[in-house]
This record gives sequence, structure tokens and C-alpha cells, in this order.
Amino acid sequence: MRLPALLHVFALSLGLAPLSAANDVYYKIDTPDEIRESLRTLAYDLMTFYKGNQSGQIPGMLPGPPASGTGDYYWWEGGAMMGTYIDYWHLTGDPSYNSVVTQGMLFQVGEHDDYQPRNQTIGLGNDDQGFWGMSAMLAAETRFPNPPDDEPQWLALAQAVWNTQAEPSRWDGTCGGGLRWQRQFFNNGFNYKNAIANGVFFNLGARLARYTSNYTYAQRAEQTWDWLWSVGYIDNQNWHVYDGGHVEHNCTDINRLTVSYNPALLIHGSAFMYNYTNGDEKWKYRINTMLDSFFKEFFRDGVIFETDCETRDPQCTTDMLSFKGYCLRWLAVVTQVAPFTRDAIMPVLAASARAAVRQCTGPPTMRRCGFYWAGGRFVDPKTDNTTGAGEAMDALAAVASLLIDEAEAPVTADKGISKGDTNAGLLGRGLAMRHLSRITAADRFGASVVTVF
Repeated sequence: MRLPALLHVFALSLGLAPLSAANDVYYKIDTPDEIRESLRTLAYDLMTFYKGNQSGQIPGMLPGPPASGTGDYYWWEGGAMMGTYIDYWHLTGDPSYNSVVTQGMLFQVGEHDDYQPRNQTIGLGNDDQGFWGMSAMLAAETRFPNPPDDEPQWLALAQAVWNTQAEPSRWDGTCGGGLRWQRQFFNNGFNYKNAIANGVFFNLGARLARYTSNYTYAQRAEQTWDWLWSVGYIDNQNWHVYDGGHVEHNCTDINRLTVSYNPALLIHGSAFMYNYTNGDEKWKYRINTMLDSFFKEFFRDGVIFETDCETRDPQCTTDMLSFKGYCLRWLAVVTQVAPFTRDAIMPVLAASARAAVRQCTGPPTMRRCGFYWAGGRFVDPKTDNTTGAGEAMDALAAVASLLIDEAEAPVTADKGISKGDTNAGLLGRGLAMRHLSRITAADRFGASVVTVF
């Protein structure tokens, strides 16, 4: 079924009129050409929140951090925005923002090419570093244009992030394993192990395993899933994913806050593990079960809904306002690497995109997007004391996801163009990693952690 017909069927099944009948909606998404035209405008509008490509500003960063008085955004969200534009290029073929992405991604690599720049040390979390690493991994998977030869390469940057987080100094023995939220001992949150830091590590390991065919990455990814399950961050009954716990309580004082990007990230990583293992039923079961839980908790009438903050006062934080976009981007890719999910996922992508553009009617352009999609009307971002970059990312991602059937699935090393480095991120710190070779089934017995001091 072609995309316009598919959207029409989904709209009718949800009791929605075709968008072409809604004269007050700026963005049209009934055909692929309309979708691409809408995406060009959405991408342009999102870039108006970014100052990093302007003289005197810092490439890769959205205005902030909040404590500086210069903006609302923490460092990690700039990395997430770079990933959003990589997907935009991949799904539309429009290279208009590629130079901005490359500049921002390379400027923030840090002194050891591992996304740990010194000027972010005070607030650097494992999840923050991980989001930059996932954007680098996405660049490798989509064959985003390579940096110049004398610059760090996308795959090597993703490997550097994984390598630094796989060290025993980061993945320690408290609570039986797992990464802490913050990297530095003096940071508030160093005593907290949370789902997002470990979810990013799991996700990146799963994708590196598939891309490189190296079992070590897969082994550590599965170890991370098992740890999240054993400590109860993945609820063993309803499969909700909880925020985290403190090491002084052996991570048993679980904060049961649930936010959408935690399960979405695990579903996405599990899909890569399913693909890497050639359809292992274990990963298929995990995907299906968590996907069912995710839909029940974070969707309303097929439209993504940030349950914990859209139903409470005070409302969503600046970080939370960007979660919908990541979830939809990840779900779209899940349909490619775990195709059995397509029938379940495509309707919610269509319904969410439709709901997103329906409320993109805000001033001054009368096409500005808000966050509260379920109500069908624009709610000014000032409600949450933000400037709107997260909301703009969400809408761009929602509409772009409709083109996933026309896009190439994430590639692996045999078709990739990015160069890797198994020791990336370690040599500058006096550490070394033994060579990671392609491990066959016969080699897998007894495989061990490869990081050594």
C-alpha cells in the first residue's frame, strides 16, 4: 500500500478527517511530496533555535545551560538535535544542514575524541555523553558524509563513547553492576544509577554489535539488559521502565518515575539485538512485550503522550519536551531492523504525525509547534518556560518518520563508509583494548570483558 493510502486508512481508523480538509493546518502530510515540503519548513524553523553556527557562538550547543542564564538547554540536547538532522537528511535527501551537523558534532568531541569535553566536566552524565555517541553511531549507520580524514570518524567516535563507559571505573560493582548517572564523583547524581544511562549503553552496544559483527558488544549489551531486569528498573510484571535508585541503598529505593524515552530506547536496542542474532526469539519476545507496555502507557488514541508530565502540574521539564521526537525516530527504525513490528508501529507513527501538525499553528508564523498534541490545539511553550527547540524537534521527527518505508535500513560494516577504531577513547588515557576481532559462534564460549588497565 502506498504512503498516501496508508495514511488515509490510519486516519479513518482513528476517526480523523484527512488533513487536506483542515484549512487551518499549515503542514500537509497526505503525500510524500507534501511531507517533504512540510519537513523543509519544519527543519528551517527548528534551526532558528540553534545559534551554534553563528559568529561568536559555540557549535553543537543549543542556548544554555540553564544555570548560565544563557538558555534552557543542557549540552546533551545539542547532540540529540544533531541526530535529528542526520535522520532528516537520511529520510529526505536534503543536505542543507549537513555542514552545520558536521561542524557541531566535531566541535564537541573533546580533547580525547570521545565526547567528554573539559568544559562540560561539571555536569557530564553518562547519558549525556551517550546521546552524542548515538548520534555518531547514526551517522555511521546512515552513511552520513564522512568528516575530513584528519578528523575523528563517526564509527570511531561511537566506539570511543562505548569504550570509556565499558571501563570498570564506570561500570562498577555497586548494585551488582551498571553505570552511574554522573561520571564525576563530585557531581550530584554520582550515587544514582539510572535507566537512561544504562539504556544508552545497551543501545549503543547493540548497534555496534550489529554494525561490526563483534560479539563483545553484544555480550555487554545483554549484560546491561539483564542488570536492568534484575535490579527491577524494568518491572518484571508490567514491563514499565523506572528511573533509577541510589547505590547506598543497593539500588532498591527505586524512583518509579516513568518517561517515554526509556522504554523506547530499550525497544530500539532490542530490535538491533534481534537483527544481530538473526531473529532470536528471546529478543522478539522482549520487543513485543515492552512495545505493548509502551503503547499502553505512553499513547492516547494512537498518539504519543508523555504521561508523567502532561497530566501533572508543574508540567514538563525542558528535557521531557524533546522525548516524543526520539521515541518516534527510534520506533520508525525498529520497523526496519525488526520488521515483524511494522503493523503495530506504523499506525501510531501516522496518528502521532497527524496530531503533531494539527497543533502547529502558533504565532508569530502561525506554524509554530507546541508539545501538547492530544488536545489538537497549540499550547504556547511559555507554559513550560522553554523556548521551543524540543517541541520543534518532536514535530520534525514525527513527520519525518512517515518516510521510513522509502529509506535505506541502517547499514552494517560491509556497506558502511565510516572508519572505526577499537581503541578509540582509550589510548589517550594510557589504556588499551585488545583487538576486537569478528568472533564466530565457536569463539563465543568464554568470551570476556575486553577492557584492561
